[in-house]
Amino acid sequence: MANQDLMEKIVSLAKRRGFIYPSAEIYGGFRSTYDYGPLGVAMLRNVKNAWWHEMVERRRDVVGLDASILSTPKIWEASGHLENFTDPLVDCRKCKERWRADHIDGVCPNCGSTDLTPARAFNMMFKTHAGPVESDASVAYLRPETAQGMFINFANVLTTSRKKPPFGIAQVGKSFRNEITPGNFVFRTREFEQMEMEFFVPPDQATQWFEYWYNERFAWYRKYGIPESMLRLRHHEKEELSHYSAGTVDIEFDFPWGFGELEGIANRTDFDLKAHQSGSGEKLEYFDQTTNSRYVPYVIEPAAGATRAMMAFLIASYDEEELEGETRVVLRLHPNIAPVQVAILPLMRKPQLSELAESIFDRLSGFFLCDYDDTQSIGKRYRRQDEVGTPVCLTVDFDSLEDNQVTLRSRDSMEQIRVPIDGLVEAVETIFAAFSR
Repeated sequence: MANQDLMEKIVSLAKRRGFIYPSAEIYGGFRSTYDYGPLGVAMLRNVKNAWWHEMVERRRDVVGLDASILSTPKIWEASGHLENFTDPLVDCRKCKERWRADHIDGVCPNCGSTDLTPARAFNMMFKTHAGPVESDASVAYLRPETAQGMFINFANVLTTSRKKPPFGIAQVGKSFRNEITPGNFVFRTREFEQMEMEFFVPPDQATQWFEYWYNERFAWYRKYGIPESMLRLRHHEKEELSHYSAGTVDIEFDFPWGFGELEGIANRTDFDLKAHQSGSGEKLEYFDQTTNSRYVPYVIEPAAGATRAMMAFLIASYDEEELEGETRVVLRLHPNIAPVQVAILPLMRKPQLSELAESIFDRLSGFFLCDYDDTQSIGKRYRRQDEVGTPVCLTVDFDSLEDNQVTLRSRDSMEQIRVPIDGLVEAVETIFAAFSR
């Protein structure tokens, strides 16, 4: 299907099925803000949980943190954000729209005019005031990234966790950037969630860990269902590197409008720790007892967008196929990403079937994300579950009352098997295991 058609279908499905709604819609909307509905909040949580499981829970060398969103200007002065976190802004003198100068090639996308103002620096941080009086002394900022909270807590974590380099600090949370031209659905918004990790290493190990992490992160997207053909690694040219970076690799995804960044992996050197060491007057070093020496670690940073990753998983999983003269829409989501893993469907809304189906829901909901659906025909319920990516549907019929078995239907193959109720957990896990091969 055409790329534009695919994007329109994803946006339509997202609203129709309760993944993502335009925010403040009953008031006419609020540009570039979105609310995550029942299925969307479940899927987004699954994406974050999958990242956390891989980056923290399965590793001995990474610990977690949840740092404050509001922060003092001193942090952003030391980090360089007050000076460098800017985009070039131009105004169209004809239609009065504002644009990022580096995105429009000297032509207004709205009216086609080339009569633009000279570019000027626009800082993207959201400024606010803490306390009852608005003054310079009460200025605070909403964080534009989660990274700085991990840098300023380096010494705290080092002391309390008893870790030593190489080790990482990971964080998932909201960030805020006053983007000049947000757009492309949830790809670029002013409020978003990040999944970031700062990996502190001896300076002479930075190159090997940099390579390690961009390969690890590429493999993570593959593991959860994005085809390799839709992904690529792009090394930044020297002139486009951030002021702190000795090397950056982007993992890019083939969105309907072309390849765009999913995640950046950067070798930030010792820039951040030294900057905060200078700004705060506190030592942010590591003492290596084996060599009897002190050093400021280098930092390797994999930084991903949770909302952007969720969008990529939706796009990569979307499929349509002709079936008996009708179009079947399927989200072929990995079971660990899908907002519903098992749908329990009594064949009819009869008391004896409902009672058994409800007891099965209670049994399985301790192991899987379950949905209970007894409205409309079984065929329409199958299609509804296919469209939201549910890997397994479980049907309770009148035979189930006699033989204590139910029908399991696989989303992708549509194959159906009869399974004893007592063996349901194992049977579902077997089906799910096939997705990870």
